[in-house]
Amino acid sequence: MPKRSDIESVLVIGSGPIVIGQACEFDYSGTQACRVLKAEGLRVVLVNSNPATIMTDPEVADATYVEPITSEFVAKVIDKERPDALLATLGGQTALNCAMELASDGTLDKYDVELIGASIRAIEAGENRQTFKGIVESIGGRVARSRICSSIGDCRAAADELGYPLVVRPSFTMGGAGSGMAYDEDGLRRIVGAGLDVSPTTEVLLEESLLGWKEYELEVMRDGHDNTVIVCSIENLDPMGVHTGDSITVAPAMTLTDREFQTMRDTAIAIIRAVGVDTGGCNIQFAVNPRDGRLIVIEMNPRVSRSSALASKATGFPIAKIAAKVAIGYSLDEIPNDITRETPASFEPTLDYVVVKVPRFAFEKFPAADRTLTTSMKSVGEAMAIGRNFTEALQKALRSLEQPGAAFSWAGAPQDADELLTRAATPHDGRLQLVMRALQAGAGIDDIHRTTGLDPWFVDQLALINEVATQVRAAETLTPELLRLAKRHGFSDVQLGELAGMTEVVVRGVRHALGVRPVYKTVDTCAAEFAATTPYHYSSYDEETEVQPREKPAVIILGSGPNRIGQGIEFDYSCVHASMALSAAGFETVMVNCNPETVSTDYDSSDRLYFEPLTLEDVLEVVAAETRAGPIAGVLVQLGGQTPLGLAAGLTDAGVPIVGTSAEAIHLAEDRGAFGHVLATAQLPAPRHGTAVSFTEARAVAAEIGYPVLVRPSFVLGGRGMEIVYDDGALRGYIERATEISPAHPVLVDRFLDDAIEVDVDALYDGTDLYLGGVMEHIEEAGIHSGDSACALPPITLGREDIERIRRSTRVIAAGVGVCGLINIQFAVAADVLYVLEANPRASRTVPFVSKATGTPLAKAAARIMLGATIAELRSEGMLPTDGDGADVPDSAPVAVKEAVMP
Repeated sequence: MPKRSDIESVLVIGSGPIVIGQACEFDYSGTQACRVLKAEGLRVVLVNSNPATIMTDPEVADATYVEPITSEFVAKVIDKERPDALLATLGGQTALNCAMELASDGTLDKYDVELIGASIRAIEAGENRQTFKGIVESIGGRVARSRICSSIGDCRAAADELGYPLVVRPSFTMGGAGSGMAYDEDGLRRIVGAGLDVSPTTEVLLEESLLGWKEYELEVMRDGHDNTVIVCSIENLDPMGVHTGDSITVAPAMTLTDREFQTMRDTAIAIIRAVGVDTGGCNIQFAVNPRDGRLIVIEMNPRVSRSSALASKATGFPIAKIAAKVAIGYSLDEIPNDITRETPASFEPTLDYVVVKVPRFAFEKFPAADRTLTTSMKSVGEAMAIGRNFTEALQKALRSLEQPGAAFSWAGAPQDADELLTRAATPHDGRLQLVMRALQAGAGIDDIHRTTGLDPWFVDQLALINEVATQVRAAETLTPELLRLAKRHGFSDVQLGELAGMTEVVVRGVRHALGVRPVYKTVDTCAAEFAATTPYHYSSYDEETEVQPREKPAVIILGSGPNRIGQGIEFDYSCVHASMALSAAGFETVMVNCNPETVSTDYDSSDRLYFEPLTLEDVLEVVAAETRAGPIAGVLVQLGGQTPLGLAAGLTDAGVPIVGTSAEAIHLAEDRGAFGHVLATAQLPAPRHGTAVSFTEARAVAAEIGYPVLVRPSFVLGGRGMEIVYDDGALRGYIERATEISPAHPVLVDRFLDDAIEVDVDALYDGTDLYLGGVMEHIEEAGIHSGDSACALPPITLGREDIERIRRSTRVIAAGVGVCGLINIQFAVAADVLYVLEANPRASRTVPFVSKATGTPLAKAAARIMLGATIAELRSEGMLPTDGDGADVPDSAPVAVKEAVMP
């Protein structure tokens, strides 16, 4: 069936600001959809309030409205643009709920706008718990015993009937918002009260407890001809009771029997038909009782979900892109597979590898937070890894988190197995590491299964990792066979060094001398049945590499890794823009990243994609593979936040060319003493400061400069570990909690400026000329982190003289540090003195905001400058304005305001 001829314009609703449960995976899916619809000749109108997204770039849609995603604002857009159709299944729960409101208030009928992708009836059927329960039962499926309640009284009556514990699930919410496990009436009142508040329909589902059951998901697609495909099966390591966004997940499902999988598949297809998702995709979740095999349906999302992005990256099957195409009339057999170019989308993907997703939490930012994992999502990001087996993929995923203690360790004295199992009984962010410690202490597979509910197959795989570690520790020498065995189970050089009593560098030297190097396989959607034309790679210690030779010089762009507080979608934006600009300039762009939520890990965002951990070992191996494939222009570390910046020195030491700002210049800006010397030489004021590696030293610095002081670790991003301290007692407490202090990483102690105006600046510098991208004035007082403060561009209270002082200071700092590309500087104005707070020789989180507010693609320009272009050349090309810069804003210019959204 060809594209519908009655649709000429489509309104796409985005997902708005990043929140827990709804992150940048919807930028990925929305960007795909907009590009596909535009390529089909349709006029695309986009509404999204998040300036950090790729989808709000002016070239993605024909008309973009950076406005609140409320029915009131979207109705105004509909009135102005008069679209033929509304696509709301790619913007998460926010877009879906907005579409429901537009339907219920009559806006869609008034303007004759058709809802495509999923009808109102389908959304109601999938999102309304009671209706969905009836549909599942009507097709012969099973559901958990449950009751829909709209008041505390209803819930108490339902609890008497169903018994405790109970799962509470609000309707029409995301990320498990308002959900929880109630073990008694007090817990029920607390959770239900929150659940009724967040549910748009003021309804909650009370459901019998399925604690200990195994949890699975299927990604299903259907077209207008009733063709259906199962894109991917996903299994949660954690049993029921932990939100799927907080659980380690694996694709394909590992512990299902064929009979169970076929039953699940048949049920999923029957559900998508009965619910009425006629043209699009959905995610359906199941639970299986490990004792008797009873299979029940938990819920469905009649839209592209968080798991859809994971399934897309795991399989190479672009769910959002295909969902957009079937929404405008195409059938699955009419849509070609981009990777093979021989098979249609009606061919179900086949995996000859294993994919593991691991959540990343931010409990280090909130030490008092409850680390227990429940049905309400707490993770802020995730990393994904691909391997030839489960153990390899798991270990790669764990080290992709970039968190101390995430990767398995065999250091330290043995601990008591019973004590470890007791601590592992309750799900929390470090449970898997405790299980590994318990195996080291002699705990049996059955003991761990009974205590944690983890399937015995997964525990056996963990035991296999422990057995290999034991072999390495006992070996007198690292033989090629032993190294290859360990590598095929995902061990890093750091782990092998720990086990063998060597440094990472020595292990790498031994491994290279013995010829134990990874090869790179290709994600091809078909288990090598057809040739893949898209270079989407993952490493493995297998036999044959699939990296093809090339002629153009390559630029390797290091992404930002898993989302975390302080390092999120904004840095992915800059990486994607760099890839676009450098590809257009004639370079082969190579992206390295491990975040399945992002646009950068879309297989067509760069010329080549490596889904790999952002560790020194893994990046060096990618560089080696690409060096063998053809000429290398260099590695770009400036745009992915602190993660790639932290690799710059190691890459330089290994002889890898860094483009743009050098590793030495990066250190000059980030080392407080060295940067202080730059400021002193330039006679630029800075708050009095010092460094310390002990409480005694810190107290001496504080006594000299005077309280209050701002204390923080060095070399961090997002203000992690930063506090304002007012006396010796508070300072002592901070030093005692700061576990990462060392002479190489001292605590920084700065005089805190009261009553100051804080200013953020993003600028470009090419070694000669400066382009001031934008000057942002913080609305909150100094002391609020720039990521948490609202800011205005242009600045409201600064005059022309202030701007000129900022421009001169920025130029002097950029030249003194040796910047080539982007620099972010934070200033404070107090008593008419311009103080320099800090400088970051990289892209900042405000680059997307400044780019959207001023209409200048700063990240694209920075990438070109890093590869040799000058600001003058970019002005002549039209990438930068011919005259002036981002601070030359007329008085009549609109004011752009960025506001932070808290979880």
